[in-house]
Amino acid sequence: MASIDVVIPSYQYGRYLRECVQSVLDQDVDELRVLIIDNGSTDGSADIARQLAAEDARVSVVAHSVNRGPHASFNEGIDWATADYFLLLFADDLLTPGALSRAIAIMEEHPDISVTYGRAAALYGDAPASSLEIPPQKSDWRIMDGLAFIDRFCRTAVFHVPGSALIVRTSAQKQAGHYRPELPHSDDYDVWLRLACRGRVAETDAFQAILRMHGSNRSTLLAQVHVWHLVHTEMAIDCFFANDGAALPGASNLLHMARRSLAERAYWSAVSNLARGSLRDCFALLRFAVRRRPSLLLLPPLGYLLRRDDTSARIRHILMNLIPGRQLPATRATLEG
Repeated sequence: MASIDVVIPSYQYGRYLRECVQSVLDQDVDELRVLIIDNGSTDGSADIARQLAAEDARVSVVAHSVNRGPHASFNEGIDWATADYFLLLFADDLLTPGALSRAIAIMEEHPDISVTYGRAAALYGDAPASSLEIPPQKSDWRIMDGLAFIDRFCRTAVFHVPGSALIVRTSAQKQAGHYRPELPHSDDYDVWLRLACRGRVAETDAFQAILRMHGSNRSTLLAQVHVWHLVHTEMAIDCFFANDGAALPGASNLLHMARRSLAERAYWSAVSNLARGSLRDCFALLRFAVRRRPSLLLLPPLGYLLRRDDTSARIRHILMNLIPGRQLPATRATLEG
């Protein structure tokens, strides 16, 4: 019987912790362990974690007296994991019903799959997960070679991978290794690429996770600082190709393509921000793009739009924002470009 270990790092997220853990314990998987790693919280998170452990023997707790930083918790969880499969779930996020069994089933069927992921629904503020209406999910999977996954990223410099929806084969995670502290805000990108070096990748349109969007979480902070996000993505690209990616076939071409795509992504994000009237962000993004590809001053990168499968939706969003009185709320995807 397949087993899975779920690690939940938590810092000051006591208000979300019980709902997060319960979304894991309610999964239809028999062999399941949960490790809550509290990173020196002062909001009573550790007490909530111990209460959850007292209520369910599948839950255990490590409570640190000081905040060692997120990477220490991630890597501590990787070292702890011994099950067949592994998930790193942030304490403000949740799993959808059946998420674990869907991922485990496809990986059991295909032992060469190293990582799976699906879509994530957005939950805003402190709203309960019950306020979301998620229909029953189908287990339809698309399986691609790891190199194809890496190539797709390099063509757009965009990941469509919600972190908390990423369920991996533990042996692949052990081989890929730890999260790198030198990548404080794009460590997950580097890990995803390293996992793709160790097997095939399976993706589904099913909602596998629920990401809570609020003012203090990592995703929201990244989405609010456009160029900062691109700089850290560039750091992950360079780190990956300086290490595991260096051994890939055509590594130099992939690196060149990824850097070019990042500049082109910044260009079109600048256009998007111009349409929304965000002139400061527009000029900052354009400066980022042109410093890396001066030719963008003369020739718009139309080819980049053809390489993205969400171009039509993005253009429609931009045009709608140009209509007076039709300003649409920016989603995480539109903010990040």
